[in-house]
This record gives sequence, structure tokens and C-alpha cells, in this order.
Amino acid sequence: MPLPSVGQPAPAFSLQDQKGETHTLQEHAGSWVLLYFYPKDDTPGCTKEACGVRDNFTQFRSLDLTVLGVSTDSVASHKKFADKYALPFTLLADVDKKTVQDYGVWGEKKFMGRTFNGIRRTSFLITPEGKIAKVYENVKADGHAGEVLKDLQELKK
Repeated sequence: MPLPSVGQPAPAFSLQDQKGETHTLQEHAGSWVLLYFYPKDDTPGCTKEACGVRDNFTQFRSLDLTVLGVSTDSVASHKKFADKYALPFTLLADVDKKTVQDYGVWGEKKFMGRTFNGIRRTSFLITPEGKIAKVYENVKADGHAGEVLKDLQELKK
């Protein structure tokens, strides 16, 4: 599937977090949401991205932003990852790959001469009304949180 575009409604989902609790996009209606898709728990790039979000979390909360990280790792893997790096936000387990496909972030990747299917690092900033406000493709793990913070401050003016 193609990526949802700016102005479109964000696709609905229902996924378990690192504590085994179910989350839906609908329950976050009324607040901004950063839905960020990352390839794998506890890998160098994903750890850098998650820690960047963690380090900006207080500022995100002050702007009424809910952070939801999504990968195809298991609930148990997410729990280990969140505990190891003291991540204060929700990690969602998309083990059946439905949400990554609905958001168009699952597909062919190349790494070290190999071609395989996986998550392309992509984030979506979603309005309190549930529409896509910004799409971040080919996210650079380092500095992404700052970019989102700047964009959110602009959008909320």
C-alpha cells in the first residue's frame, strides 16, 4: 500500500503495547500523535531514535503529543527494549504486520548487499482530529525527535 498523505485520515489500528495492553488510534483522539515505525528493537539506529524521543519526551508532553513507536517485534521484546533504555512512551507490537502494511511502511529494503522485506523507518504526525499532518520518510535516527518537535511547534501556532 502507498503511504497515507497529508490531509488523509490516519488508518485505524488496535495493537498491544510493551505491557500487553491494547491501544487504538481512536483512544488518542483530541491530542496530537507521533506514530513512528522502526525496524527492530535494540539495534543501533532504532536505539538512537528511541533515546532521542525519550530525551525530548517532556517537551513532547508539554505540547500534548502522544508518542507511539511501532515495530513487528513481540510484546516481550518491546518490554525488554523499553526497560533497558527507560523509554517513557508506548511501543506497539504489530506482529501480524497489518498496521505496517496499512501505513505503507512495509516493503523491500537493501542492506549490506542483501534484499529483504522489512519496515522502512517512517513517522507520521497525526492531528487531534485523526488526520495526517506530516509524513517523515527515510527518517534519520539521529535528530528525528528535534525535527518533530520543531514541526509540531510550527503546526500548533
